[in-house]
Formats: sequence, structure tokens, C-alpha cells
Amino acid sequence: MRMLHEPAFDLTYSDVFMAPSLSAVPSRFDVDLTTPDAMGTTIPVVVSNMTAVAGRRMAETVARRGGITVLPQDIPLDVIETVVDYVKTRHVVYDTPITLGSHHTVGDALGLIHKRSHGAIVVVEDGRPVGIFTEHDAIGFDRFTQLQHVGRSEIVTVRAGTAPEEIYDLLSGERLSVAPVVDDDGRLIGCVTRKGALRSTIYRPAIDAEGRLRVAVAVGINGDPAAKAKALLAIGVDGLVIDTAHGHQIRTLRAIEEVRAVAPDVPIVAGNVVTATGTRELIEAGADIIKVGVGPGAMCTTRMMTGVGRPQFSAVVECADEARRLGKHIWADGGVRYPRDVALALAGGAASVMFGSWLAGTYESAADTLRDPDGRLYKESFGMASNRAVKNRSRAETAFDRARKELFEEGISTSRMYLDPERPGVEDIIDEIVAGVRSACTYAGARTIDEFHDRAVVGVQSVAGYSEGMPQGTSWR
Repeated sequence: MRMLHEPAFDLTYSDVFMAPSLSAVPSRFDVDLTTPDAMGTTIPVVVSNMTAVAGRRMAETVARRGGITVLPQDIPLDVIETVVDYVKTRHVVYDTPITLGSHHTVGDALGLIHKRSHGAIVVVEDGRPVGIFTEHDAIGFDRFTQLQHVGRSEIVTVRAGTAPEEIYDLLSGERLSVAPVVDDDGRLIGCVTRKGALRSTIYRPAIDAEGRLRVAVAVGINGDPAAKAKALLAIGVDGLVIDTAHGHQIRTLRAIEEVRAVAPDVPIVAGNVVTATGTRELIEAGADIIKVGVGPGAMCTTRMMTGVGRPQFSAVVECADEARRLGKHIWADGGVRYPRDVALALAGGAASVMFGSWLAGTYESAADTLRDPDGRLYKESFGMASNRAVKNRSRAETAFDRARKELFEEGISTSRMYLDPERPGVEDIIDEIVAGVRSACTYAGARTIDEFHDRAVVGVQSVAGYSEGMPQGTSWR
């Protein structure tokens, strides 16, 4: 990356812009967003290990589109094993349907239908689809009506292996948004939407050596990190993230060394830091990827509480330069509000970008879907240094010790994250992000993330310059 002029102070994403360069890249589709780190992802999207965001539905869906999800560190190992096994057994092309039997009720269906963005319940008998239920089908029926009396019994199915173009044409011709996918015996193996058919031609799933979807798990620095890492490797995780708010400390370095000793062949991510020194010392301890960012997250109050942190763009540039010098990489963690911010993080040297609150208001996030008095769908999110998160992490401790820790918080405990009617699913947001990043690469004349970093030309702008780039007279985003 080249700066048009050297700033006299640290910068965040809103402070900078990218100038276009001579390009020989004819189309967005000629850009390959495979990440240069060792995580095996085909788009630079990492879901942060936030309890209200990162769950099995998120992990499955994001991996299918080429990213990876980091499951939180405060989930019990037996639950982690169940989630990892679930993700590893999902289909790499077709979405997982929500299924109920004919004897289940409308109330049962309505309680589950917002778990996924395809908006349908597949009614199944003996492993075969016999009906489809959507929220619209509930009109005129009470919640105790059985599904065999509601919805459509004459359904259109898609045979596994059907070309995406054929699927799209079939669903368009039938004026359907979703259909069950069946094998040669008519048994249900998944479901597919019109958009899903399109996406399967654009994205490549993030898969392991056995062709299964990838997933990572966070490990704290307290207790016995090596023992937990060893257990996670036995479960089959694809990456270990040694995570703490202040990554540049002795305990983090020791945790990295201990985990590296039991996990010599698995990518280790560690953080968070915002300086070249912190980056270098974590890498020297054994980390492959460094998480960069202190305080930029939407649910984080660290900077307001402590004054500690750093504007994210400058932190990314400095840490990425040091990591590249040592043959390693960084993830930019926090502070992204728009696709432009993601592009600028990659221009600054990040191999991937982490997303938390931006994805909290989606069907796939781990929190339950709720309705406000006006009928709008939302989910509750919270920061991982908040009082609520501290309670979750310390539930095994004594009441006295928990109460002491709850006096110290640096995050928001409850925030309503409304689902955007235009982009209610995580795949909708991924589409928006990837479209922006691909386009930014064509402006820079880059076909890969590494080329993008090399060719990007970035300048500093005023607040008025940033405002000028915002659409006027519209409620965009």
C-alpha cells in the first residue's frame, strides 16, 4: 500500500480513501478473494467469537460461502463437540432445512421459522418431504392447528446434483423462493433458494482436507489453554484463536507457547494487539495470525472507560507490516461499518476481517429472534467484556468472586440489533461485503488480496470529504 501523503496522527477507516489506479482486471468475477493466511478461507470474512453471534447456524452458513466462524471460548467442551460435529456434517452446497412432522403445530413452526433466512419449514415423513410451510400459510389458522392441515402438500423438489442454472430456472418458473433437495430415493438432504443457486456459482466453500466445512474455536489464556487446545484438536476444529482483550501480556505469550507445543500443525490466531511490538512478540511465541484491534467494536466501551486503544486503520497498517516482515498475517478485528471499511482494512494489509455486531441482526446469529411491539424482528447482542458476558464466563465461580468481577465491565450488556428487511440473512451481508471488496480490487487493478495490498493507493480525507461520499437524500443503510 502507498500513502498519498504521510499523516501526522493515527487514522481510522473514515479518515482515509482509496484512489483508483490503472487496471487490467475486466470484471469483479476475475478477482480471487482467497485469503493469504493459512486458514483455508476463500473470502476474507471471519465471524467473531461473540456469544450472541457465533453459533452453529452462523458457522455452517458462513463456511459454505467461504468464510469461517470462531466459536466462543466460554462454551463447554461437550457443547463445542456437538456444534463442530454438526457443522462438519452439513452439506457444502445446500442449506440445512428446518424440518417438522405432520403432527407438529403451527405454533411449533412459527417458533422455528426465523432460525434461517429461507423462511420455510419442510414437513417430513419417513425422511421424505411431504409439505412446505411458510409464515404466510399461518394466516387464518390458530397456533394449535397441525401442519398436515396447513401449507402446501403438492411441492416442487430439486434432485441433488442439478445444475444451479436449472435450479434457478425451475424455481423462477414455479414462482417459488425455496425448494427441498432430495436424493435418488426421494429423501430430504437439504434445501435451496433462488439466491442460493446463484451464490453457489460465485462462492467456494471453506472446506478441510476431507471436504467438510471449516470452523474455529477460541481459547482463553486462563486455566489450562494447552489442555483445552488438545481437546479441541481431538474434536476436529480447524483453527485455534487465543483470545483476550489485552493480548500483549506475558500470560498470552505463555498460552501461545503452550498451545503451539500441542498443536504444531494447526493455525493459531492470537490477540488482540495494536502495535508492531505486540505483533512481533506474539508471532515469536508461535502465532500464525495476529488479531488487531483494541476498542473499535460496536459493543466495546474500552476506549471510553480506559482511554486505551488505537484508531483501527493505523493499527492495521503497522501490525500488518510487521507481520508480513516475519512471514505471517493479521486479522483486522472490529470497527467496520460499511463494505468500504473492509476494503480499506485489506488495503492496509489484513488477510481477513472479523465481524461481530454487523452480523448480530441476522437470522443465523446465535441469539433468539424476537419481535418488538411494532412487529419488527430483532435480536439481543452484547459485548464480550460486558457485565452479561462476565456473568456467563464466571458462572462456575463463587457468588462473591462473580460479584467482584462484575464491578469491572468494558462493554454493552444489551443492545437490540434489528434485522434489516433488505438484508436479513448473513449471506445478504456477505454479498454486500464481497461485492464492495471485489469492486475495490478492480479499481486498484488487483486480482488477489495480496495484489490489492501492494497496489492500493490511500489518502487522508476531511470529515467533509467522507460526508461527500455518502449518498444524499436517501436512507441507504
